[in-house]
Amino acid sequence: MHNNNPESNNIIDEDMLPEYNFTGGIRGKHYQDYRRGHTVTIHQEDGTIIVQHYDLKEGTIIIDPDIRDYFPDAESVNHALRTLIKLI
Repeated sequence: MHNNNPESNNIIDEDMLPEYNFTGGIRGKHYQDYRRGHTVTIHQEDGTIIVQHYDLKEGTIIIDPDIRDYFPDAESVNHALRTLIKLI
């Protein structure tokens, strides 16, 4: 599951449009804010603004990126936790 190949970090996303430019972007910059909930502001072409606030649903668990390398989906997380429960 975990890939130690540094070249694998240079994945090309086929859906990424050329006009998207993340040069100078900081990965995880809004990570902690997202965990507390987040607001999305949409500026419409007609000048109107739509503001939507999103909270995480109760029971939502966010896996840190370094853990996600080993447990990429709910099935693998649940399997690992059930194994841990049996050990306790």
